Amino acid sequence: MLNIISAIISPLAPASPEINYLVIAGGGGGGYAGGGGGAGGFRTSIGGSPLTVSLNTNVTVTVGAGGTGGIGSGGVTSTVSTSGANSVFSTITSTGGGAGFRNAIGATGGSGGGGGGDGTYVGGAGNTPSTSPSQGNNGGSGTPSYGGGGGGSSAVGGNGVDPNGGSGGAGTASSITGTSVTRAGGGGGRGGTTGGAGGSGGGGAGCTGSDQSGGNGDVNTGSGGGSGGNSPQVGGNGGAGVVILRYLTASGTITIGAGLTGSTATDGSHKVTTITAGTGNVSWA
Repeated sequence: MLNIISAIISPLAPASPEINYLVIAGGGGGGYAGGGGGAGGFRTSIGGSPLTVSLNTNVTVTVGAGGTGGIGSGGVTSTVSTSGANSVFSTITSTGGGAGFRNAIGATGGSGGGGGGDGTYVGGAGNTPSTSPSQGNNGGSGTPSYGGGGGGSSAVGGNGVDPNGGSGGAGTASSITGTSVTRAGGGGGRGGTTGGAGGSGGGGAGCTGSDQSGGNGDVNTGSGGGSGGNSPQVGGNGGAGVVILRYLTASGTITIGAGLTGSTATDGSHKVTTITAGTGNVSWA
């Protein structure tokens, strides 16, 4: 009898827990002597609708890696920068940030890469493919000599204005963990007098002059890397993305599957699971 009563009065996990999410893709790599990398796509349910999942059912999670910075010397690119990789939670996909280049239009992505600084190249388009609300912004345009800033999750990248590189676009603040943190800033473009500043939220700074490397985007913010100089220097790498899940403690216990790196903390009546690397499944029971 006591076991029956205990089962009746004990809280049970709902059959279909509601999960709030923040899904940020990897940031784009900064160009060699050009544009900064764009921030990874930023998608969240906070202020919107959470996702409903079923108990004891696997849900796919992927944390996108950051793109790599470009390498070159003497005006010749030897290694082309790369865009960031997508991050996924269930049906939600955030697109990797676009790479910045030396002599090309910035790559499209969650936020676009900055336009190249070896000619007047425009920045890459953000929010590609299109989502609503927008997951990011366009990169800034380059000048004949200096690069544009990569787009950020809440602002476009700045245009290069000789002799300065464009600043990375600003990131976005989220309190999904219980504390406000800004993430997904764009990388700065290469400048002569002043390199473009990294966008708030972890964007890497663009170099000043010819003999500096670009700054890396901060890890697990999905921020873009800054552009490097035109000596044998490298553009900054984009920061890896992150997937953060917030749910009522009564929703059940999460299992983080093989292939994923993550941890769970308590914030009042909620649990917050932060997944920082890998691909695999999570489930609640």
